[in-house]
Amino acid sequence: MKKQLAAVKTAFAMVAISSFSAVAQAPGDIRVALVIGNSAYASAPALLNPSNDAKAMSDTLRGLGFTVVELRDGSKTQMAEAVGKVRDSLKGKQGIGMLYYAGHGLQVDARNFMVPVDAKMGKSADVALQTVDVSSVIDAFKTAGNRMNIIVLDACRDNPFGGITTGKGLAPLDAPSGTFLAYATAPGNVAEDGDVKSGNGLYTQYLLQELKKPQARIEDVFKRVRFAVRKASGGRQIPWESTSLEDDFQFNDGRIVALQKPTPVEMRTQFIQEKQDWDRIKDSSNPDDFYAFLQKYPSGTITEAVHARLNLLSRPSMTVQGMADVGEKEFSFVPATYRLGDTLSVFRSDAVRGQPYTEAVEDKYTVSQVSEREVTVQVQIRVGNSAATFELYFTPDGASLGNSTSRYEPAQPYIPAGVLQPGQRWRVAYVARGGIFTRNIPVTGEGQIVARERITVPAGTFDTFRVQTTTYLSSNVPTLCTSWISAKVPRPVKVECDLGTMPGIPPMVMREELASYRPRS
Repeated sequence: MKKQLAAVKTAFAMVAISSFSAVAQAPGDIRVALVIGNSAYASAPALLNPSNDAKAMSDTLRGLGFTVVELRDGSKTQMAEAVGKVRDSLKGKQGIGMLYYAGHGLQVDARNFMVPVDAKMGKSADVALQTVDVSSVIDAFKTAGNRMNIIVLDACRDNPFGGITTGKGLAPLDAPSGTFLAYATAPGNVAEDGDVKSGNGLYTQYLLQELKKPQARIEDVFKRVRFAVRKASGGRQIPWESTSLEDDFQFNDGRIVALQKPTPVEMRTQFIQEKQDWDRIKDSSNPDDFYAFLQKYPSGTITEAVHARLNLLSRPSMTVQGMADVGEKEFSFVPATYRLGDTLSVFRSDAVRGQPYTEAVEDKYTVSQVSEREVTVQVQIRVGNSAATFELYFTPDGASLGNSTSRYEPAQPYIPAGVLQPGQRWRVAYVARGGIFTRNIPVTGEGQIVARERITVPAGTFDTFRVQTTTYLSSNVPTLCTSWISAKVPRPVKVECDLGTMPGIPPMVMREELASYRPRS
């Protein structure tokens, strides 16, 4: 029984996850969009395309049923009046409010500002007086009592006001309740303004394309835009989003859609189709094959696994800046991964559900081999008075490939690729082969980043993202895990899992805490 239980825990402890499906609720909600494009700056270099972007976005949104308040080359007074007009038109209607802004944007003290064309700023104190705080638009939407808010900021062009800001680009913000935030590029980075031929900024030209497609679900729209911009820019610009939405939204018909978890059977059915397409490209060395997969399945069951593979072939060079609220000034777009010579240890304990945890034992991890496609980690564990050694396998970017007895196909990341934000949801599915898996058993599930949290474990104090995951083996019995993820450590800092109740096995819970971490110097 002990060996069986240990095998079950090994199989489940590394599972990371997500997913949701939609059920229509209320078509035709009131939709009002404020569209602003500022190009002709009086005291800063003019921008080529924001005015064009605003016109094209206004035309597109009107075609999708939005009432649009459009402002091009707006002064501060005009921008403030436009915000008030949109607020008043939405007040009490429980509608959908949207802001689209293209132009200069900047951050001061973790607040983001849209720059009017008449701004003449010489010091930081001028910013609040001469610009429009993005949060003022969010507050206006809140005052209106909107059912849903959408904020799109293509506002990270080259910044001529660098001397008065407290960071490059825009600062990361967690989306307030009922809000979807979309940024043209990751925190602290610059968005491309496009050229004369394109007529639009790089981000906006792809956003316009996606908005016009049938079944334009909000998260799929912005994910596809992210993939397209990353590809077109060679990884120099990667958009990002933050969401607190509990509902989905269809741009093409204005429907608010309730998010509903799919059943394990539904997830397995979706995975089977995606797996067929994955098998055709998994050994490819052409990034275009993986971009095409992501465009087809932007919210698929193995999308994050495809991201991990793409990062190996075309690693982004970006750093994410301005992350003071998670204790970091900047970090790589790709979080910490295992390197040859790294060592760490984990205190592990378990219990029958409802009973006290056993005394923690220390498991020791050592990175013993690193190749272009695989990282081998030697793990020494103690069970009672006995010691055992086995191996874990990862991709160089940290996605799990399985262990000494079981392999995962495709490899599974702990967390989504890119900038981490509370509200992110994702799906997961893979086939486990070998060990206790006598046949190809699909594991499916879902995950979500639920909060930022500062925690202390034996290895120290870490600023983390708290992640909740639910996964299913062949049965409908879920494994529920909470993991605390730090961008500085290649595995969760802390994990707590309920392994569910399976026939013949007591209902077990487990806990792991990082005891030490010594990256290669």
